[in-house]
Amino acid sequence: MAVRLSVALALGLLTQAPAVLAAEGLAGPYLAGRQAFSMFNYDEAAIYLALALQQDPTNTAVAETAILSQIARGHPEKAVPIAVQQRERGYDSQVVTLVILGSLAKNGDYAGAIAELDDGHTAGPLVDDLFRAWSLVGQGQMSEALTVFDGLSEQPGLRTFGLYHKALALASVGDFEGADAIFSGKEGGPLQATRRGVIAHAEILSQLERNAAAVELIERVVGGAIDPELEVLRQSLIAGGAVPFDVIRDPADGIAEVFATVAGVLNAETGALDALTFTRLAEFLRPDYVDAILMSAGILERQDQHELATKTYNRISSEDPSYLTAELGRVDALVASDRIDAAIEALQQLAKARPKVAVVWSTLGDILRRQERFSEAAAAYDRAIADLPTEQPGQWVVYYTRGICHEREKDWAAAEADFRKALELSPNQPQVLNYMGYSFLEMNTNLDEALSMIERAVAAKPEDGYIVDSLGWALYRMGRYEEAVARMEKAVELMPVDSIVNDHLGDVYWA
Repeated sequence: MAVRLSVALALGLLTQAPAVLAAEGLAGPYLAGRQAFSMFNYDEAAIYLALALQQDPTNTAVAETAILSQIARGHPEKAVPIAVQQRERGYDSQVVTLVILGSLAKNGDYAGAIAELDDGHTAGPLVDDLFRAWSLVGQGQMSEALTVFDGLSEQPGLRTFGLYHKALALASVGDFEGADAIFSGKEGGPLQATRRGVIAHAEILSQLERNAAAVELIERVVGGAIDPELEVLRQSLIAGGAVPFDVIRDPADGIAEVFATVAGVLNAETGALDALTFTRLAEFLRPDYVDAILMSAGILERQDQHELATKTYNRISSEDPSYLTAELGRVDALVASDRIDAAIEALQQLAKARPKVAVVWSTLGDILRRQERFSEAAAAYDRAIADLPTEQPGQWVVYYTRGICHEREKDWAAAEADFRKALELSPNQPQVLNYMGYSFLEMNTNLDEALSMIERAVAAKPEDGYIVDSLGWALYRMGRYEEAVARMEKAVELMPVDSIVNDHLGDVYWA
């Protein structure tokens, strides 16, 4: 908690746009813009706030919200002139300073960035220190930069930030031994392993001709959850030869990393809008920064801005190792915006390009199943199951969902085989136990086994109304009416507006 509080204080409050008393004639577009902004409709907010700003260019509240809207929609370059104009009119804020600093870094004007900070303008203590340090690197003043990094490392709760960026800065100028000393814990104690840090350290080890150690690092930290980008890196390391250090290619990349680092903290601690501001600025400085793009898109999805999320996912090249992740995210956004046909088309195209990737086929099966296209869904699940790697407990869901399709297509033999396979992989999975047990009830067969399955499901999820209803219905079908009443009343308590559950309770009362 102390570390989180220290970070929050170091960052400051960023994206709460100030309220304002709108002048006559300004109220309409300003209020419309504020409302759109509060609903995360950044494109619409930017339009209305631009109109409001035309009517009153000196209104700082309008300007601040307009800046944040342009950044959030993915156009920080359109926020820059607004920030500069406000500064020229004597207005300053964290947001204005952040945008101006980002613009200076984008243009490689590191001396200008240092002057901005020396003049007392601030984007928050943590950002200020990291920005200054990387700008000093850009000016060729490495020893001064290291002093700033070290000073940050000595502040309570901020040690990790200082050491991490110091290691990246050392690696960016070719001091791989120094960078490895930090990552491995020889200097200052080991850093907490993050995905980004693992990639950086692995590339550093490769530059030190220690590919085997780099492979061991990836496998030890990530384990079986190696994503496509890490797998590409791992295979390159195994193949031999030095893998280039490209996590940070220049000081602008370092500052983009600052923004992304801050975004990760804000995303977890304070709120998505704050995080989105920083991910978009990271993209501004480094347009190919895939991790920042994915974080931006994910935040937009959580804000129900699915069209903007789709556009953001689209920015990732089909040649990038993270393209699969991006496309699956884009499919989720298309489904959430009710563009089902477009989602299916995207998955079909992805399946053509990557026909042996099980998750593509299972995702396609899920969408088709929800559209009640059960035969097509089952065929997609067939492809997914054919491409599954070594059997693992988590694969139960593919057999379960295919079993549902077979059951809906009235092929009970195939459905039962899939359900039993799912239970073989995950023996106490309540969804499977409930579905299979209830199906037996509906067919009036294997009632003892059905009851046993449903009782196990209830034991696993006692507050699930559907499962409790199944148990009550099983007891009713077996003539155990008094026991059934208590279970059905509990089910209605859990799901008071569900018509089927209420119908079942009525049947039990009449028994």
